[in-house]
Amino acid sequence: MAADRRYAYGAAAGLLGDLLLGDPRRGHPVAAFGRAAAAVEGALWHDHRGWGALHTTVCAGGAVALGALAARVVRPSRAASVALTAAAAWAVVGGTSLAREAQAVGAALTAGDIEAARARLPHLCGRDPQALDADGIARAVVESVAENTSDAVVGALVWGAVAGVPGLLGFRAVNTLDAMVGHKSPRHRRFGWASARLDDVAGWPGARLTAVLAAAA
Repeated sequence: MAADRRYAYGAAAGLLGDLLLGDPRRGHPVAAFGRAAAAVEGALWHDHRGWGALHTTVCAGGAVALGALAARVVRPSRAASVALTAAAAWAVVGGTSLAREAQAVGAALTAGDIEAARARLPHLCGRDPQALDADGIARAVVESVAENTSDAVVGALVWGAVAGVPGLLGFRAVNTLDAMVGHKSPRHRRFGWASARLDDVAGWPGARLTAVLAAAA
C-alpha cells in the first residue's frame, strides 16, 4: 500500500472516530502540547522576533519530529501505519466538539437565555461575551465555526492526507501556537510573530479548500 494511501485512509478513519466519539475526554494531546509550549515560552520569552521564532521551531519542530519517529517505527506494518494516522487524526480533528458547542450557544439564543449563551461562548472563541448582545454572539459563533472548520477539520485532514502523522501533529501544533502567542498583545506582538506567520502559510491550503466546499454546499 502506497504511503499516501495509508495517510488518506488513516485520516479518513480519524475523522470517522471524531464523528462517532468526539474529542478524548481526558488527557487530550492538544492540551498536553499547550502546557509544554507554555513551559517552553516561559524559558525562552524575550520581546524579540528571533526568540519567538526559536519557540516556534522548538515546539512545532518537536511535534513534527515526534510524529516522524512514531511513523517510522510502525512503517513496516501497513495496518499499524493506518492505525497510527487514524489515532493522530482523531486527536487533532475537532469537528464534533465544534458543532456541539455551536449548537449549545444557538440553543441558548433560541431560548432567549443570553446569559447561558455568554457562558458557552468562550468554548468557541476568545471574544469577551459580556461585551456582546445576542446578534453579536450569533456573529461570533458563525465566524468561529467558519474559522475552526478550516483549522480544526479541513486543514488538519489535508495535512494528514499529504504528510501523515508528522503533518497532522505539525499542523495542529502550529495552529495551537498561533492561538497561544500569535496575537498582538504587548507580550506577544513580537514574540508571536513567527507563529502567526507560519500558521498563515500552513493554513492556506485548508482555507482555500474550505471556501470551495462552502461554495459547493
